[in-house]
Amino acid sequence: MSLVIKDAKIIGKEGNWDVLIDDGKIKSISEKEDGAKSLDASNKYLSPGFFNTHTHAAMSLFRGVADDREFWDAWPEVVWPLEEKLEAEDVYWGTKLACLEMIKTGTVAFNDMYFFMESAVDAVEEMGVKAVMSYGLIDEKDPDKLEDEIVATKNFVEYAKDCKNIKPALGPHAIYTVSRDGLEWCSEFAEKEDLLVNIHLGETEKETKDFKKDYSGTFSEYLAEVGLLNERTIAAHCVWLEDQDFSSLAENNVTVSHNPSSNMKLGVGKPMEYERMSEEGVEVTLGTDSTVSNNNLDMLEEAKTAALQQKMSGDATLMSAEECYKMLTKEGAKAMGFKSGVIEEGRPADLILLDKDVKATPEHDDISNLIYSMDGSSVTAVIIDGKVVMEERKVKGEKEIIKNATARSKQLVSGVI
Repeated sequence: MSLVIKDAKIIGKEGNWDVLIDDGKIKSISEKEDGAKSLDASNKYLSPGFFNTHTHAAMSLFRGVADDREFWDAWPEVVWPLEEKLEAEDVYWGTKLACLEMIKTGTVAFNDMYFFMESAVDAVEEMGVKAVMSYGLIDEKDPDKLEDEIVATKNFVEYAKDCKNIKPALGPHAIYTVSRDGLEWCSEFAEKEDLLVNIHLGETEKETKDFKKDYSGTFSEYLAEVGLLNERTIAAHCVWLEDQDFSSLAENNVTVSHNPSSNMKLGVGKPMEYERMSEEGVEVTLGTDSTVSNNNLDMLEEAKTAALQQKMSGDATLMSAEECYKMLTKEGAKAMGFKSGVIEEGRPADLILLDKDVKATPEHDDISNLIYSMDGSSVTAVIIDGKVVMEERKVKGEKEIIKNATARSKQLVSGVI
């Protein structure tokens, strides 16, 4: 069934427009379009939906459990013990809760790494969101455990490979939790199966210091040796890098997922060096990380945080609103292998409407309003592959999701905190 978005102010485009959607794609854009169904977009912005390039969706169940604690205190003492209690049903409802929050705040696709990922796939499919999903491979440098993790990874990829809007990926957690053999296997399997690879890199100073005890080179040199310094890799955080790393990431087309809220909350020690990355030509996108270290999945909030953090350097021109907007949309989609992220004829219809209320008044600059004034609560409708998954801020089944996720969370947290 065709859908027309009527009288919309397209972000970055003068005038008001009708957008015709058919067969999941943007068919035409003009001053007047007709379709079987219409959405009134008068007094609303129309934008590509947002792309979250790094999160752990099911950790929504743990929102607020480890606040105001450093990473190397909170994770060993609270988060990892909670994760040991996880069951598939927990991940299912935690992922649904995350999808609900992302839909409500304008995210149409996300890049996920976690456990019990078959259940996560089921949840994402039912919610109608797009995703790149990876099983979090952690072998702790144990050859026997690596064999088990390889089996789990292969099983997940097989389970997810035929899903319409889900791209299976590989998820070697980090250099400090995965052996060289494990990383090399991921490289070989990713090339064989044409898969993206998600990895945490240079998040904390401790990680860097521990790495230097065993290896004299840089992170990028090590990634090159194991076969993961290439266009398949999305590296999250990348705060503690050395000079050579910036040019190496750029030259080898590695995408960086910048997670400023998580970095600040966990006290990683300094901002990511965006200016250096920009100068070298590193592809930078935005991610929220999990709700344990953020505590929400609102990509507009993340974009504003990212921009303001960079300007604290003393240069107010760093990370402009326009740059942030591209990271949220076009660049995020590109990194995850989706063809949306822009509003053009023939592109997948992954779109959002945002209310032009007091936060968008006056309208001197719509991109500035979006990044610096508005937040996820401004999103009124979400369309993914031409299907309306939220209208007037209502999402099908949201009460049941909140009820069940709350129950699973209380059961998990009991006795741990």
